[in-house]
Amino acid sequence: MAKRPPSPCDIEAGPRGTRPPLPPSPHFQPPTPKTWLSWLVPLIFAANIMMFVYTMYVNDCPATTGEKKCLLSAYLGRLSFQPFTENMLLGPSITTLIKLGGLEKKLVVEEGEGWRLLSCMWLHAGVIHLVANMLSLLFIGIRLEQEFGFVRVGILYVLSGFGGSLLSALNSKTSISVGASGALFGLLGGVLSELLTNWTIYENKLAALLTLVLIISLNLAVGFLPRVDNSAHIGGFLSGFLLGFILLVRPQFGYVSPKHIPPGYDIKRKPRHKTYQYLLWVTALIILIFGFAYGSVKLYNGETPYIVPI
Repeated sequence: MAKRPPSPCDIEAGPRGTRPPLPPSPHFQPPTPKTWLSWLVPLIFAANIMMFVYTMYVNDCPATTGEKKCLLSAYLGRLSFQPFTENMLLGPSITTLIKLGGLEKKLVVEEGEGWRLLSCMWLHAGVIHLVANMLSLLFIGIRLEQEFGFVRVGILYVLSGFGGSLLSALNSKTSISVGASGALFGLLGGVLSELLTNWTIYENKLAALLTLVLIISLNLAVGFLPRVDNSAHIGGFLSGFLLGFILLVRPQFGYVSPKHIPPGYDIKRKPRHKTYQYLLWVTALIILIFGFAYGSVKLYNGETPYIVPI
């Protein structure tokens, strides 16, 4: 009896040889990080420019110093600059800077004008000073705000400026201090700590780290020039460095949020952050609070500290 030929069709699997392959195991990855619209940094930029114009208006060099002594008085009138013998940076007089909120230790401690620890970061000694700081602000700040948003960058900027002013006041003798340098060095410090705490998500880590360290070193080296307040630079950098561990933490590489996993899938997920990120966060917060508290108490040297409005 002849054998029955095999059926060319499998009822469950369909025609022979057409069984579909097994589906690949599910693979999920987070969506592309959201890019924020940068508006706070340009606003800070505009505020600094307007504040400098107002400073020169209040300064009124022709009325206080004499029109013939002022620089570019024929073109700028009331907004003309003090003589080079008084201010080589093309700016106002020291008296005007003090009047508008320049940082002077005696006024902060003895007169209770703690607001100067924040107001000084919106003043600049001259056009050269202003241009250098504003270029740095745009170069560093816009990228940070696009990646982390205006809230975190705003806090980083203001608290770094406060930290720079605090250390500047502690080391001040008789000179006044103005400028956004402390806040800007805080942004640099934040970029460095952000690179370190989010180490797992970066490619070319060593090259990025060396480049950043070189930029920071060059900027700090400028602080050793005469009449430059390096205390504000160092204080701002250290504050920003610690704040970066607190404010600029990203999820570790390979982390997938539960909201991006379809229902019904049960996969093993990585924790949002690595253990060392949590440790750095807690350590940085403790050091920052202690540093601000210790510096404030030391500044007032045992006197009852005034409340600094923030």
